[in-house]
Amino acid sequence: MSRLQAPSDWWLDETPPYSDFDLNDAMERPERTLRPAAVLIAVMDRADGPTVLMTRRSDSLASHTGQIAFPGGRLDPGETAVEAALREAWEEVGLDPQLVEILGVGDGYETGTGFAVTPVVGWLKGEPVLKPSPAEVAEVFEAPWSFLMDPANHRREYYEPEGQPRRWFWAMPYREHYIWGVTAGILRRLCDRLYEGKVA
Repeated sequence: MSRLQAPSDWWLDETPPYSDFDLNDAMERPERTLRPAAVLIAVMDRADGPTVLMTRRSDSLASHTGQIAFPGGRLDPGETAVEAALREAWEEVGLDPQLVEILGVGDGYETGTGFAVTPVVGWLKGEPVLKPSPAEVAEVFEAPWSFLMDPANHRREYYEPEGQPRRWFWAMPYREHYIWGVTAGILRRLCDRLYEGKVA
């Protein structure tokens, strides 16, 4: 994980180098002030190899219902990305911040909905006792690190909005879970950063 950015080098106004627009040249990228957010990529040691903690969002949420995500959300005023990621993980799934050893920060990612998301990578030092918030999380599961970091599992897929060009996105279907969009895009770029640009 030495290729990650040190949390002390992170700053709020950095323009994300990657985005939902990377695969969609025909989409107009709007001029706007991005809202800062952070997610926690929590890696756990398992007998069969490391896994990543992921969630399926509640069907009762106002947006992105049922989608696969990392614990995370907006930064509160004065928060760093690490502080926000740990707070959101505690609020969403009851992950004790004391269990998380922060390994570093990945590349920022601009979402189509106007967020600048910072991925924070952490190693869990013990077995978590999770208590998902039913208002936000329908399910918590683990996906193998080796699966998520294997470019053979990264698919370019698309949907066709009515009257608009195709919208391309990354997808990493894992068992019954369809990992796609921002979550898959962040994982794709994390793979690229950690494994020396071996993915396109």
